[in-house]
Amino acid sequence: MNKKVKVQDLGHKDYKETWDYQETLFKDIVDLKVKNRREGADVDTPNHFLFVEHPHVYTLGKSGDMDNLLVDEQVLKTKGATFYKINRGGDITYHGPGQVVGYPILDLDNFFTDIHKYLRFLEEMVILTLAEYGLKAERSEGETGVWLDVGTPFARKICAMGVRASRWVTMHGFALNVNTDLGYFDLMIPCGIKDKAVTSLNVELGKKEVDMEEVRQKLLNHFVTLFNAELVKEKTEA
Repeated sequence: MNKKVKVQDLGHKDYKETWDYQETLFKDIVDLKVKNRREGADVDTPNHFLFVEHPHVYTLGKSGDMDNLLVDEQVLKTKGATFYKINRGGDITYHGPGQVVGYPILDLDNFFTDIHKYLRFLEEMVILTLAEYGLKAERSEGETGVWLDVGTPFARKICAMGVRASRWVTMHGFALNVNTDLGYFDLMIPCGIKDKAVTSLNVELGKKEVDMEEVRQKLLNHFVTLFNAELVKEKTEA
């Protein structure tokens, strides 16, 4: 089992370009698994962890409801935003500047073959990271992602998650609001969940800006512990 995970920070990158890149990495792993099985081989499958910051974009999961986007695409254009229907689970979400977006593309045969456990570990990675900033983050029953003040009238979501998996290979991932312009969430019903607020790390800490690289490093530290992984830093994809 290959526990090495190649980490790339793609910087600021268009959503569609990043999605295409994810699909390429995902397909390469799946194809290698099929070849291994067909030929009785045992070639190690690679694992990847992409960090990226997207321009303003709204994405709708395969089980999502278009009614949860509250404006048409013409209005989105005036806001400098784009829209895509995509192949992850979950409903509608927003990505934009000031968000730490992570896409682990892992062969879970290298770790554990349990999608439920995989999602809980991603949530735990974020929960432990936020704890380092003095925030008590939690899960909300039946609502994937990471929340604050669960079970109170002040419940608010700070991290959205949605993944796709095939042959135990994952793609898509999480979006943690760090220095995010929360006004963009007003154009949708986040994750299709009504009457729940959204927040960001800088708002919770009362800071103008939080160091994004510091957040990414803390996330990786907890990822390594939870997944018993070994990180390999890769050059940024051009």
